[in-house]
Amino acid sequence: MWYGSTIWDPALICAQIVTMQTLYYLTLGMLFWLLLGSYVPSAISLYYFFDSAAVSVKGFTGWMVITAYLANAAATAGFLCIVVERAKKCLDFSATLTMVHLFLCLVYSGFPSNVEWYVLNFLSLVIMAVLGEWLCMRRELREIPLSGLTARRTAR
Repeated sequence: MWYGSTIWDPALICAQIVTMQTLYYLTLGMLFWLLLGSYVPSAISLYYFFDSAAVSVKGFTGWMVITAYLANAAATAGFLCIVVERAKKCLDFSATLTMVHLFLCLVYSGFPSNVEWYVLNFLSLVIMAVLGEWLCMRRELREIPLSGLTARRTAR
């Protein structure tokens, strides 16, 4: 993809948002299965995804949920690098993903009432945005290989 002039493409942006949200929840589900699967019989239930009561520092299960969310934030940063590809868009997509997650939590279980949930989601947002920007900048600043171009030029 060439990054000259920016073209407004709402369909692409919506597709990227849906892709990021899908990857976010798929990865979170796999992390719940890995971290909670042997301890909690219903580890892959909507309760752990969307209920703020699942986020707690008072028990083993709550700490595993927190660990899954933080690991998922790091994985989602990698997905940002692949799907969004631009460092300056990482904060926008991270905030959008977090706001959609907040909306889904509101629909599922009402307004989140515990402080741990807010701290966790803020930390997840920061990890996603900062790590995603760093990964995208590393990708954007890679050298462009010119060896194939010079080899063709000397062959003429």
